[in-house]
Amino acid sequence: MGDLNAPEPPAQRSFPPEPRSAARARRFVRAVLGDTAPDLVDTAELLVSELVTNAVLHARTEIKVSVGAVDGAVRVRVGDRLPSRVPVPRDCPPYAATGQGLALVDLLASRRGVETGGDTKTVWFELRPGGAPRPSPWEPPAPPPGSAATVTLVDVPGALYAAAQQHRHVLLRELALAAAAGEDLGVPPEDLAAAHDVSDVISACVTLALRGEPAEAEMRSLSLGLPPDAGPAVETLRHVLDVAEEAARDERLLTLPALPRSRAFHTWLFDQITGQLAGAHPTAWTVVPREPGSGPAELVPWDADHVQAGRVPTIAADEQNRIIAVNGPVADLVGWHADDLIGLPLTTLIPEHLRKRHIAAFTSLLLSGEPRILGRSVPLPALHRDGRLVPVRLFLQSQETADGRTVFVAQLSPRAAAPDPSSRRPGRRPAVAQEQVAPPPAALPERTAGPRAEAVMPALERLTLLTETGAALSNATDLDEGLLRAGRILTERLADWCAVDLFTEDARVERVCVVHRAPDGLPLEELEGTLPPLSETSRGPLARALSGAGPLLLTDPPRPAQPPSPLDAHYRELFGRLRANSAVVAPLRARQEIIGALTVARTDRARPFTEEDLPLVDDLVRALALGVDNARLYQETRNIAERLQRSLLPVLPEVGYLGLAARYAASSTTAQVGGDWYDSFVLPSGDTALVIGDVTGHNLDAAIAMSQLRSMLRGIAVDRQEPPETVLRRLDMANHSLYREATATCIYGLLKGAEEGPWDLVHSSAGHLPPLLTTADGHTRFLEDGSGVLLGLDPDLPRPRATDAVPAGATVLLYTDGLIERRDESLDRAMERLGRHAAALAREPLDVFCDELLIGLGADSDDDIAILAVRPGPPS
Repeated sequence: MGDLNAPEPPAQRSFPPEPRSAARARRFVRAVLGDTAPDLVDTAELLVSELVTNAVLHARTEIKVSVGAVDGAVRVRVGDRLPSRVPVPRDCPPYAATGQGLALVDLLASRRGVETGGDTKTVWFELRPGGAPRPSPWEPPAPPPGSAATVTLVDVPGALYAAAQQHRHVLLRELALAAAAGEDLGVPPEDLAAAHDVSDVISACVTLALRGEPAEAEMRSLSLGLPPDAGPAVETLRHVLDVAEEAARDERLLTLPALPRSRAFHTWLFDQITGQLAGAHPTAWTVVPREPGSGPAELVPWDADHVQAGRVPTIAADEQNRIIAVNGPVADLVGWHADDLIGLPLTTLIPEHLRKRHIAAFTSLLLSGEPRILGRSVPLPALHRDGRLVPVRLFLQSQETADGRTVFVAQLSPRAAAPDPSSRRPGRRPAVAQEQVAPPPAALPERTAGPRAEAVMPALERLTLLTETGAALSNATDLDEGLLRAGRILTERLADWCAVDLFTEDARVERVCVVHRAPDGLPLEELEGTLPPLSETSRGPLARALSGAGPLLLTDPPRPAQPPSPLDAHYRELFGRLRANSAVVAPLRARQEIIGALTVARTDRARPFTEEDLPLVDDLVRALALGVDNARLYQETRNIAERLQRSLLPVLPEVGYLGLAARYAASSTTAQVGGDWYDSFVLPSGDTALVIGDVTGHNLDAAIAMSQLRSMLRGIAVDRQEPPETVLRRLDMANHSLYREATATCIYGLLKGAEEGPWDLVHSSAGHLPPLLTTADGHTRFLEDGSGVLLGLDPDLPRPRATDAVPAGATVLLYTDGLIERRDESLDRAMERLGRHAAALAREPLDVFCDELLIGLGADSDDDIAILAVRPGPPS
């Protein structure tokens, strides 16, 4: 007679490799354990579902599930017939759509393991009431010795890799589910299986390689041991993902397509694997050129602290279009307190007439994955809290968080605005965003040993360092960018870290740049910004340098001052946080004034700075001071020219039966000054004058010449009230007499007609692009008659005149060439594109009409843009 206390044999059941087997396995477990282990059945049901799903996706063989309960403990076994495919753990955030199965088993099981033998593999777990110490995390499988080929991935961004990997596995899972449901997406079953397999191999190899890297590293170089014959399978994976992306864009899968950076990263990853397996050399991710919106513009994971500490007006939003980070400069720009904006929809800062467009564009980006304004500089208006519009240039990028989510980060640069009687222009102007400079191409980079061990550099190296440091500032388009580049050179050749402190216009001290050769998560942004004031109690090394002493050699961290000084304490904290053991601090002098100080420091006690280094640092600060002073003078010139340009943009007249709107946007690539202008005013006769013009050049001289031409044209037009061609001839004569070398294009037109219509545009053109007439039903026509030669060529040449009827509700657009002209594109094609955009906007309000043209055509323009639009109609 048998033992009545012996445990019952476990219940067993086999399931086919189909998605519905996961649900059947859950029901099977509940049926077995529902009465014997009611407290553990929910957990067992969840874990068996995850393991069966893994077997369906990755083993694709018959699945055997056994369930048993002994002494209150539950043991579940999930077996398949693919012993070579052992579990592949992946580090995934809690909300990831895939990759959680093994993590859940780790988290919830009391014990677990893998058994392989013969032609089977079994993954098992055990649950006990009250739990038990959990096992260590799953280890990724190591490739068999001698069976792998090495593939080196240089400069892998951790956050971007995590996001790309998650999306790759989601796409493959969705394809598998669609195929199981009988939907034909154009992927043969054998290709889908090969794609799954090689994707798992890549994930396992990267996971194994990451185990040897510091967790806080943002950029890694990894060596993967891949099968030597994996190239064809990787190409199959590439093709399968392309098909899946297309299906996702067509909304045939329950996932969104990848964003541009993720797609570009996968392209690079697959190219590196297939290329190196075929004998090619590694190419770093950071040096591969890409389209706007997909490049490595930000090499570090997104961090709210980076936004808040920045001096560039910056705002960040999540995939739900909610604001998640704002810094002070952008809050000042739009009239909000930064904390009040957190959690609000991004449309809070978008004018009402553009909100539908923003929502449509944002939704289109998520649904299609196609960038339209990502990585581009776009002129558009922001909405101030008081209701006025703030013209800005928007530069939008996508970034990845450390756990793989996507964040959209926008930098806003104020631009000149058409003045309005009810609005005032913001006076604050931010610094230009720092450019991330990619390292040169290389194979797997070696760990450098730190600064030079020699006390004194050889003459050639010394000269090279001085030359490259000066060139870094002179070649940069912005002071912050130049100091960042110079700091990188100093930390590569001379020091472990450096800091630059500068006096501001109001005599405050601002730390504008801190660069470390190996930051490894150090919060460098937190160390930048306004410092405590330089006071009479400040006696520390930085205070002495800012007063003109130095170069000063520091062989130990600065000591606490008596009496205490906030500036000295702040400088001492800098040394403590960056672990400096020796340093040199020297004043920056320009035009017989102290403008700031440079600190270079080393952390290695074996290679300290010495007295022999002081002459080199003294030469360096001379070069830096000259570069800083030149950059500030250039910036001052730009600011003067921009203020001049702003002051010259006119207030448009208020004419009851006419709609008038204008926009001005400076070049996205040059100084914010140029010769483009527009004007409109009402003559004593009642006619409305319309003017657009462009003086040759993009500098202060062009802005001055533009202001003089504009003033002369106004005076001649109002005083004489003559036909347009006569006014332009007189303007040309005056220009030729006063400014013989100045050339310009210009259109002068008069809109004639009573309030109730009809209306005519009488106009003459001096070499300018023809006006565009867009009727209310979307028909467009360029008004090409009335064209003559440029101003400044020959004032005696006759000038033609043209008259064109303007129907009610039609829009006449005057514009400068920056709106349409692009390199490597014919003018005819550019004008066709303008006509298509205008036709699509024919019935939109004039503000929408103008803003949409700037957004659609003015992004990345390397020329200034001015547009003036007029639309006659019944009195409002």
